[in-house]
Amino acid sequence: MYLALKEIRHEKLRYGLIIGMILLMTYLVFILGALANGLAQQNTQAINSWNTAQVVLTKDSDTNLNQSLLTLKQTKPINLNNSQAYVGTIGAVATSKKRPDIRSTVVGLDWNQYIGKNMLMASGHRVQSDKQIVVDNQFENEGYKLDDRVNLTSNGQQYTIVGFTKNAKLSVSPVVYSTLATWRKLRNLPSNFVASGIVSKTADFKINTSGLRTYTKEAFIQKLPGYSAQISTFSFMIGFLFVISIIVIAVFLYILTIQKIPNYAVLRAQGVPVKVLVKTTIDQALILVTVGLILGGLMASITAKVIPLGVPLIFSTNLVTTAILGILATGLLGAIIPIRTILKVNPVTAIGG
Repeated sequence: MYLALKEIRHEKLRYGLIIGMILLMTYLVFILGALANGLAQQNTQAINSWNTAQVVLTKDSDTNLNQSLLTLKQTKPINLNNSQAYVGTIGAVATSKKRPDIRSTVVGLDWNQYIGKNMLMASGHRVQSDKQIVVDNQFENEGYKLDDRVNLTSNGQQYTIVGFTKNAKLSVSPVVYSTLATWRKLRNLPSNFVASGIVSKTADFKINTSGLRTYTKEAFIQKLPGYSAQISTFSFMIGFLFVISIIVIAVFLYILTIQKIPNYAVLRAQGVPVKVLVKTTIDQALILVTVGLILGGLMASITAKVIPLGVPLIFSTNLVTTAILGILATGLLGAIIPIRTILKVNPVTAIGG
């Protein structure tokens, strides 16, 4: 460690450039990871807030809640308890004369069932009539207030915002909670259609009705429009960034090692064991990566504070831990490549004897 620190202090510019490269890569890993995490959560926030364990949809819905329609005949034999709830969904654009338009997902609920009864309100109150709605707090961030009236269709019908709730996004769109009667009206459905699906917070919920199928939460989420593609894309980008990090660190350390062969030869001739030189190289790599990691983390945290609210940048303990361990691992792998060169140093030939 002494030799590693002494050499870094002696060659500040050289090692500063390496730290700068590691800083930028670390920053990108944190930002891309937080963005992927944020997008994933915006796809599933509402589903998670319902404590979903299973979802019941029609078999021909392609595991898509918007394409599923449960009829009164299909649901009549199903007995729901306090752990199940009907939900109806439809995409809509919330418009108001004084506020910006917001593309959203309307979710119709039976407010006497568990999702409506257990909903946590940030402000306001729960829906009490078909002309009232509770909306995600993104509406509040966009300037909407309690008692604002919005249109969800072009037919002139207005709905009053009576409450704001957090963590209510589905497929990236903010959720507008309404009643099932409002959902049927927005979809132009007769009263014999009950809902889009059934959500259960228990895993032992069973149905024996033909035409319906039960999906686990994980299977349902994987089929959300664009979800798998987003996760795969960001995972590939982050993985590729780790590969680039290994290559860059290895190349820089290899070049530095080649330049220091005469110095290593002198140290070997003076009796310094080769394991000391190997340890010095590894220590240097860990020091450089650690400093770059700390600076990159600070830059990422500053970015998270100043970035606009509309950008879904969400850090988590798992994300930060994985990023730190991954970056440290790339530093170690990058340091291993120059070690072979150090092991082959010949004191006599290198000195010119």
